Amino acid sequence: MAASNTILNPRWRLVAVCVLCAALRPPAASASQQVMKQLTVGFMKAMDVCRKEMNLGDHILQDFMNFWREEYELVNRELGCAITCIVVKLNLITEDFKMHHDNAREFAIKHGADEDIAKQLVSIIHDCERSNEAESDECLRVLEISKCFRTKIHQLNWAPSMEVLLEEIMTEI
Repeated sequence: MAASNTILNPRWRLVAVCVLCAALRPPAASASQQVMKQLTVGFMKAMDVCRKEMNLGDHILQDFMNFWREEYELVNRELGCAITCIVVKLNLITEDFKMHHDNAREFAIKHGADEDIAKQLVSIIHDCERSNEAESDECLRVLEISKCFRTKIHQLNWAPSMEVLLEEIMTEI
């Protein structure tokens, strides 16, 4: 009888619930995922300005909101144009539409990256730029660079969780 009283004791039930919650809790996001979340939020703020300036449709905002979903196909040329507008607003590209390495590194650091992560992000973007140099349409080239970047970030398991990202974006609005 004493054993059953112990199990029914509210304190033991509370401890059991806490242990169960801790065991079932999803793993904490890595520092790199946090950085990618902050970078995305920074891009989202500039996207709002570009959306108004370029009179972009809701489908482009939907593409942008689904950017980190691997299964979501990015096919709209206009998204590439919108991303070009964003990186111009954030001063992340040069006059010849190539990534400005120092500004991109500083942007990453400003949004929580350490020096190593910032350098790796710049390297990834630079590699994606080089692999898409042949594309003459600037919007399509930027779209392809973005898709390449997304793939490489997913390979590193750095992509931010959509749930966490959407929650962050909603608190920013």
